[in-house]
Amino acid sequence: MAAATRAYQGGRYGEAEKFFLAAAKAAEAFGPADLRLGLTLNNLAALYESQGNYRQAESLYRRALGIAEGALGPEHPNVAATLNNLGQLYRAQAKYKEAEVLYDRALKIREAALGPAHPDVAQSLSNLAALYDFLGKGSRRQAEPLYLRALAIREKALGPAHPDVAVTLNNLAELYRSQAKYKEAEPLYLRSIAILEKTRGAAHPDLANTWNNLAELYRGLGRYAQAEPLYARALESLEKTLGPGHPNLAAILNNLAELYRVQGKNRQARPLYHRSLGILTKAFGPQHPGLGPVLNNLAELYRGEAEFARAEPLYQRALAIVEKALGPSHPDVAIAWNNLAELYDEQGNHLRAGRIYRRSLAILEKALGPDHPNVAAVLNRLAQQYDFQGKYSLAEPLYRRAGAILATSLGPDHKETRATRESHAGVLEKIRQEEEIQRMEAGAKARPQESR
Repeated sequence: MAAATRAYQGGRYGEAEKFFLAAAKAAEAFGPADLRLGLTLNNLAALYESQGNYRQAESLYRRALGIAEGALGPEHPNVAATLNNLGQLYRAQAKYKEAEVLYDRALKIREAALGPAHPDVAQSLSNLAALYDFLGKGSRRQAEPLYLRALAIREKALGPAHPDVAVTLNNLAELYRSQAKYKEAEPLYLRSIAILEKTRGAAHPDLANTWNNLAELYRGLGRYAQAEPLYARALESLEKTLGPGHPNLAAILNNLAELYRVQGKNRQARPLYHRSLGILTKAFGPQHPGLGPVLNNLAELYRGEAEFARAEPLYQRALAIVEKALGPSHPDVAIAWNNLAELYDEQGNHLRAGRIYRRSLAILEKALGPDHPNVAAVLNRLAQQYDFQGKYSLAEPLYRRAGAILATSLGPDHKETRATRESHAGVLEKIRQEEEIQRMEAGAKARPQESR
């Protein structure tokens, strides 16, 4: 069992599976309700989950849970461990309500049985926080105190350089990145990477995940030269440890494709999007929420090439998927609406686009707060509409607000900040010219007519 655990923690999953299967076969000799069998099944389920084999993993977790509850009672910490693992599996399958129920039950069991400062409590806190972060809306406000509590517990109980501390640092950084707190996020990612490189080694999936997340931060800030090698390292590492068809690769493929797309490298981006879609569809089916961002990004690529007929059905499919999975008030839904509005805008359907922009803006302001960069993006699009229509007095305050948000969140020298500043200056000049014309016309009307 120890050899299997070492192989699993080292990312050597093929080797770990052989050990776990042998251990499970040996444990069967003790009877179908023996705790040793339950533990082995739980570990084997975790391995299958990490390989993306969710159907087998769920069956084994449920069997392990039944053994633990029967032998130890429903309030034992070992029961909580399996509840937590099953919750993780449900979250990966987009069964968010089921996951929350299991996380919450596991947390209550652990706090009662182990005390509020036990590392296992930190695990439950961290998983519940990650779920709230993902769900967005007001849930994100619940996530930060849970992460901070989990981090404090782990640093005190395990030491500041433990790999579990690194995982919590990464998760907290992800929360801050989603809130556009980029200065707070970057040092947490870097500290997490330093710990994982030292304790887990360069081939571990946790390290690849953190490389990918830091690359996402750099891409969002326009630091493309720093982002690309991190994506490449993460992708190479996961392909070696998990195989080329594992679901965890899909996110990195999509992210790397986005990096290429925003730099105009569509030829490199397109096959990565398609590969990501293929992996996700095979693993989860055609309606999984993970498909939404990839479909949306591929649609963005087609829109940029003026292939509107190919882009629109992808936008609509992405919107339907994320709205069904996350609800109509989730920020990802707002982004999907916004992108569809941009398509209509470029096709000349400005009235329809404007209505959708305002809907998207209302969702984002409520979900992310009024000062998030995604809010600024929609403000910019609305301002551009008014600018194009000659409604400069309506465009000006939107440009001004968007520019202030971007200067604070992305910095005054970011390309989006500069572009907004230039647009704002342009509309101010148009307003000045209009006012000058109005003064001239008013002056002309005020002068008496010459007699003839």
